[in-house]
Amino acid sequence: MKRAAQDPILTHWRESVPNDRLAHLVKDTTRAFVRSLQARLAQHDIAFGHWTYLRILWEHDGLTQRQLSGEAGVMEPTTHAALRAMEARGFIERRRLPGNAKNNHIYLTRTGWALRDALVPLAQEVNALAIDALPASEVAQLRDTLLRMLENLARDPLLQTEPDSAPRSK
Repeated sequence: MKRAAQDPILTHWRESVPNDRLAHLVKDTTRAFVRSLQARLAQHDIAFGHWTYLRILWEHDGLTQRQLSGEAGVMEPTTHAALRAMEARGFIERRRLPGNAKNNHIYLTRTGWALRDALVPLAQEVNALAIDALPASEVAQLRDTLLRMLENLARDPLLQTEPDSAPRSK
């Protein structure tokens, strides 16, 4: 196992470019979160892409494919492929609602719902690992800072022409 102090990304940030753009630091931190969660999900034979859709459906079961794509911030063909794989694994089923023959709504199966109890703790573990040894006040300040940054970026005048065009991270 590689020691964290020897991780090239840490050397990069601490020594090579300690004052590089904040966006790059946030991106590298996000990648580290994703890698850590992917490793845990892989132990349960769950793709990271499926995790994204499962999280959304655990909160909003019965969305259309288009709605699900919007929530995940991906194109519909990407969602279609993921849903086919999830359906084959028995995580979801597609249903047409009475009076609406056009839209398929995506619903979790019992298997899909049962995954919640197994997978959510994995994400909680990654979050706990990330904030290990950080004082609660610093975690609260970081959360507040990131939320304010999101608010600032949401007011970007170049994004005002296309409401809700930016995908939300899951």
